[in-house]
Amino acid sequence: MHLQRVQVPDFRVLKDVDITFEHDFNPRVFPLGSQNGGGKSTLLQLIFILLHCSTNPERLPALKNLLSGFNLREEEDKKILAIIDIWEGEKLVQLEFFVCQDNYINKALNLTGKEEKKLAASFLLFTHLQELQQKISGFQNQENQLKNILRQFENRQSSSSPYKKFPDDLKIELLNLNINFDSIEIEFSDPNFLSRIEKETKAKLQNEHRKIEIQSQVVSEFIDEMLMLLKSENIEYITVYPSLEEGANNRALLCHINNLDMDAAKHFLSKLSNKIFLAAPSTQVFLFLSQKSRRSLFRNSIDYYSDLMRANSMLSGLFTYNLLAIEIIIAAFKKARDSDFKEALETGEYGNNYKKLLNDLDFLTYDKQINLTTDFSGITFKINRFTDTVELYPEDLSHGELKRLNVYIWLKSQYIQDAIVLMDEVDLALHPDWQYQIVSDLVEWEPSNQYILATHSSELCQALTPSHVKVLEPKLTQRRSE
Repeated sequence: MHLQRVQVPDFRVLKDVDITFEHDFNPRVFPLGSQNGGGKSTLLQLIFILLHCSTNPERLPALKNLLSGFNLREEEDKKILAIIDIWEGEKLVQLEFFVCQDNYINKALNLTGKEEKKLAASFLLFTHLQELQQKISGFQNQENQLKNILRQFENRQSSSSPYKKFPDDLKIELLNLNINFDSIEIEFSDPNFLSRIEKETKAKLQNEHRKIEIQSQVVSEFIDEMLMLLKSENIEYITVYPSLEEGANNRALLCHINNLDMDAAKHFLSKLSNKIFLAAPSTQVFLFLSQKSRRSLFRNSIDYYSDLMRANSMLSGLFTYNLLAIEIIIAAFKKARDSDFKEALETGEYGNNYKKLLNDLDFLTYDKQINLTTDFSGITFKINRFTDTVELYPEDLSHGELKRLNVYIWLKSQYIQDAIVLMDEVDLALHPDWQYQIVSDLVEWEPSNQYILATHSSELCQALTPSHVKVLEPKLTQRRSE
């Protein structure tokens, strides 16, 4: 996979961006520079979120957070968010991500004036279907609530002064289940009135559930028809998100796909989502979080970092390299150990994966040795000085050493190959010599990847030809997308 071109007309600080990353350049490493606040981080995050989240429902909250504030002007039916060209090895696939409202879809699908079809082309249906599906998922809980209500009534009837009518407080609880007890004809003089009440209330609840299931089926059929019409225009539906404008309808994010058969589009986008990665400082990963979380970074609050941890758990391609990723290093050692053991089972001799990993890590930190603790719960850093072996503490390792170690172990442990790797501020904390060397490091660690590096480092840029270096020019225009 290779990201060949990205165009962003107007998103936050990004205005009229058009950058090409040539797929035939060698090495495939592209520094991306700009002034402070010029949009390097924003561009990488936009590319990552669009490509990483579009086909995975669990990742859609991050995508919706990014879209927050990206609104249409009053006269607009459609607004392009980004156009991304991907070289997939044999041909160029163009992905045009755009936001629109119902009017655009009805015009694009030529449905204007066809009222029954216009209903099918309303993005409100997606929200309605989600609401219905949430209700369906709560059916079991409602059945348990009804059992509890009936049990309460039965317990009260077994007391010394049984009720001659159904209690008002339990009637209210039944109304919460859309069951109107007063519509049930029950004679309390009937010796079987308890079983009659149970039978009638359960029947009404099941009837309510059936109505919701039918509604869900009808809405699903409308949506399926709409998606088929979109596919006929080479458009893939991504998600709906609420507009921040008062009184405005929901917006939808769609993707117009060029030079690819639509039957293969979903598979292509899914494959691409697992071939896009972003490494960045945690304080720079703003766009994945809600506006509330973003603002909490400027307050005495832990919301930002707790929400960032949740985002990390959802976004498998995201890596923040502020701290030493102990769990990743431990996992790498365990994988190397398991690979050696597998080779022993297959060939009768242990492999050299564990030893090679030790040597690679020792080389990264020069005079320091890294290994697992005997209980596999942590790692140790040691330095050999003649005959003495001195164990090191965290403060004995520089920030630059930890940064370089983190990047290496992340690439290796996640088996990141033939991928698009976006890296924000990778040069921070590195000595100028290491900033220059990081280009050759990345190519050596995994040459099959494309690397796009947001940077201010002239040393890093000097490690490549001037044609490799891409620049976001400052745009002295008003922020228009909000």
